[in-house]
Amino acid sequence: MTRNDRSGKGKPFGKQGAGPKKRDFSKGEKPSRQRPSAKSTGNKDEIRLNKFIANAGICSRRDADMHIAVGSVTVNGKVVTEMGYKVKITDEVRFDGQRIYPEKPEYILLNKPKGFLATTKDEKGRKTVMDLIANATDARVVPVGRLDRPTTGLILFTNDGQMAKKLTNAANDIRQIYHVSLDRKLSQADFNKIKEGITLDDGLAEVDEISWVHGATKREVGIKIHSIRHRLVRRIFESLNYEIVSLDRVVFAGLTKKDLPRGHWRHLTKQEVINLGM
Repeated sequence: MTRNDRSGKGKPFGKQGAGPKKRDFSKGEKPSRQRPSAKSTGNKDEIRLNKFIANAGICSRRDADMHIAVGSVTVNGKVVTEMGYKVKITDEVRFDGQRIYPEKPEYILLNKPKGFLATTKDEKGRKTVMDLIANATDARVVPVGRLDRPTTGLILFTNDGQMAKKLTNAANDIRQIYHVSLDRKLSQADFNKIKEGITLDDGLAEVDEISWVHGATKREVGIKIHSIRHRLVRRIFESLNYEIVSLDRVVFAGLTKKDLPRGHWRHLTKQEVINLGM
């Protein structure tokens, strides 16, 4: 997949003024010793604080101004409530105590192959999904949700903390569909047990739907869930003494594998991002 063109050339964050109006000190007017602030330096390496927050994917600029006004934002350890305040890219900006970074929100969908860990790094040096999207973006994206090493299929990456939090919140009922291949045919009795709910060591495991894959043997099953419990699909079938030959996530939060071959990635469309937000 061809990497998007990113020239890295930015635009000035506003027009340069004509400078302060000269004051006539011969009439007894005293010069003021106003300390220069980030707002008045005109440094091209600086960005308005509300834009910094918006670029981090927290909220809109208008909402950012409200959060700044009530003291929810700190810059280098100090609360800033000044409208129009400017910060450097290297400044430590925190929103409600959590550090944020001034990056444009990125959303990347990967069709994960087998044998890659769904983590940003591995102490044992094993391959991770980050290796597969190395050319996708310069932003600090992370994988959303879990897919264990043998499992294939869709996994989303983003630097949008709010979106990641939403998609991993059990209360939001994020739908997932898996294509399961078993070592033997799934019996009707076990099919019914899964449909009714299986009790595992961490409670009842309920599925939204289960069906045999059309045109295949009864070794292949489609299963829809909304739970984010770890390895839930695998544990359901293992509890009934089936071995999973392959497990593929074909739908995640409304996103599908259409036109996305195994091992490839793509950026989400604007409409897909809107749909995720809804």
